[in-house]
Amino acid sequence: MIVVKTKEEIELMRQSALIVSKTLGMLAKEVKEGVSTMQLDKLAEEFIRDQGALPGFLGLYDCPSTLLCSVNEAVVHGLPTQTPLKDGDIVSIDCGALMNEFYGDHAYTFEIGEVDPETKKLIQVTKESLYIGIREFKINNRVGDVGYAIQQHCESHGYGVVRELVGHGLGKKMHEDPEMPNYGKRGRGKKFVEGMVVAIEPMINGGTHKVRQLKDGWTIVTQDGKPSVHFEHDVALVDGKPEILSTFAYVHEALGIVSTEEDEFRQKALVL
Repeated sequence: MIVVKTKEEIELMRQSALIVSKTLGMLAKEVKEGVSTMQLDKLAEEFIRDQGALPGFLGLYDCPSTLLCSVNEAVVHGLPTQTPLKDGDIVSIDCGALMNEFYGDHAYTFEIGEVDPETKKLIQVTKESLYIGIREFKINNRVGDVGYAIQQHCESHGYGVVRELVGHGLGKKMHEDPEMPNYGKRGRGKKFVEGMVVAIEPMINGGTHKVRQLKDGWTIVTQDGKPSVHFEHDVALVDGKPEILSTFAYVHEALGIVSTEEDEFRQKALVL
């Protein structure tokens, strides 16, 4: 059952999402060669608690960490480790926060040092597909419209769209209806209605779409060992149009990136 949010609840969810956005922005300055994902996890937990929120993942489904950090061929759900990041790595950091009884949940893929051109292109195309998908989250469209748009963009570049893992509704529970696959057919699936809030999150592989789970019971990796990229935003349906509640602006500011990609999805300017 889809849980529709009031405009007041959506504003509370924006606060939760922005806690995650600020956490990712803080981490952007720390994600570098020689740093372990375990170190990043400790920084994130402390930062989220200092903001008056709770880590959204820690303890959820028995998750042992605040962050899920997926390096190179890891797709999602990578548990933090003591292994230092090295030049040429990529790491997808997925983070959640619970505040005002609502969850924020989104993700960004970071580059460590000099990343090879093929992987840079995978990152660029995956990020593009996120906004292409968000554009289809509008009144009278359906779940399949978002998935179709993401799938077509990524597969046109020869990439694999993960089937086993999907986006989801978001609210007082981390995972609500509807499921939001990154593949599909236009006009299929549940219809979008005013007040819905979803996490749209393309998980795109540099090769095959097929994945497997490691023995830790969490980490999902590509079957062919090629890299995977993950971006995620929290999006509400407001006045019939997609309104992004999360932002990569804090990450972009930390990394010196100039971007206008979120502008069309905001009804008012974001104040950092």
